[in-house]
Amino acid sequence: METLYSITVGTLTACSVFLILRGRSFPIVIGLTMLSYAVNLFLFSTGRLVIDQLPIVGVSETSTDPLPQALVLTAIVIGFAMTAYSIILAVRVRGEIGSDEVNDYNFAEQEGQR
Repeated sequence: METLYSITVGTLTACSVFLILRGRSFPIVIGLTMLSYAVNLFLFSTGRLVIDQLPIVGVSETSTDPLPQALVLTAIVIGFAMTAYSIILAVRVRGEIGSDEVNDYNFAEQEGQR
């Protein structure tokens, strides 16, 4: 179980780094979202992966830590809001500039045209 979990986190991290290094804005947004999912899975695993156990210390022999679960739940909500904001920002930049290339915008040419 732990091997599959670590392979999943590693695969998500590798794919997200690949997408972040792309030159277009939408793959960068998707890569950042995937990286946040990988970090969330990693944080979730710090609370011990125990099946069918209570998250209360003292009731059973093995227990899970509820703090990483709460942190991940909060991070999911914040990550969703930031992803929506990033997509809206990328669409707006594409409409203003006409391209979604990250390094395509030339500030000197735009200032001369105004």
